[in-house]
Amino acid sequence: MSLALATLIYEWRRYTAAIVALAFSGLLILAQVGMFTGIVIGISAPIDRSRASIMILPAKMESLVNSGGGALPARLQPQIYMHPEVVEVASWNNGGGRWVNRPKDGGKAIDTFINVNMVDTRPGAATLPVDYPESIRAALLEPYAIAIDESQLKRLGVGLGDSASLNGKTVRVRAILHGYPDINNPSVTMSRDSMRLVGMATKTDETGPLMVQIKDPSRAEIVRDQLNATSRGVYRAWTREELGEKNRSAVMEQQIIGVFLTFSLFLAFLIGVGITSQTLRGAILSSIKEFASLRALGVGMGSLRIIVMELSWWVGLAGLAATAVSVTAVYFAAENMSVPMGFPTPWIIGVSILLLVISGASGLLALGILKKSQPADLLR
Repeated sequence: MSLALATLIYEWRRYTAAIVALAFSGLLILAQVGMFTGIVIGISAPIDRSRASIMILPAKMESLVNSGGGALPARLQPQIYMHPEVVEVASWNNGGGRWVNRPKDGGKAIDTFINVNMVDTRPGAATLPVDYPESIRAALLEPYAIAIDESQLKRLGVGLGDSASLNGKTVRVRAILHGYPDINNPSVTMSRDSMRLVGMATKTDETGPLMVQIKDPSRAEIVRDQLNATSRGVYRAWTREELGEKNRSAVMEQQIIGVFLTFSLFLAFLIGVGITSQTLRGAILSSIKEFASLRALGVGMGSLRIIVMELSWWVGLAGLAATAVSVTAVYFAAENMSVPMGFPTPWIIGVSILLLVISGASGLLALGILKKSQPADLLR
């Protein structure tokens, strides 16, 4: 065991503030990234859990986030069917409308705009999520029936069996979903036929993004490339996983989110370096006689600097471990409240590097205190 690691283990109380500061810096960034990524997870959950392996979008549409609509010519749907490996092609026609609940016993009246997600209720349909039990599929067969995620019930002021007004039409809550939260706008799910009944039918000459189910999902990339080769610039095919990554990237690239994350990075760096460097300086100063003893025994100043830098790296690794624990705790707390969160691997790696850079920079700032480790001071 190295001297630096032994020092950190036996005098851990002196370095707790630095470890906590690093953990807070990492949590400050990753919590926001997790929240923003969670927005996409909630929006794309019906696609990510569908039987469709490929999505067809307009050629210039790069994601489903702030896309401004994804209308395609209706004639494309039979064209996609011409591919020999395609099993089903279904349009993903979502919408939105005015929601007015009907409160009971002095409940709160809610008048708001909601998103409406569409599913086909035919068994094995491409748009029907694989985790929908038969009871939910059967419930949505009823005209004007809707399903709502458990996290949305309070926001919309309804419960199972209650009725409400959607675009002036009476709808009834016939099923409760689990794992389909939407922390942006409240959302409900209904069948394609019910969407037509509430006036959300698309134009006959247009269709929304297309969800494509193929015989062998493992060949999704091959089928995607073949579809793109015959698109003539009218559309672009994406694998479900590829589109999911693009959606997450699109959220992070939004200007307001970029401002938040840039400010968080700057604040995390200042807090991390400020507290960590001062903690290291204080800890080294309190052990200055030990460093002076090492110099008296012939240990050079260069070796002492290496010890301090190694100590700072060990503090950084401890801070990484504390960050992992705190982020995990936040994740499970959010999951318990039905709030989705996601932590993309590039961000985890980037934050880990940032924390190590902070600890290294703090170690460099603390090196100056070694000048006080004069062997002559041991004689006083």
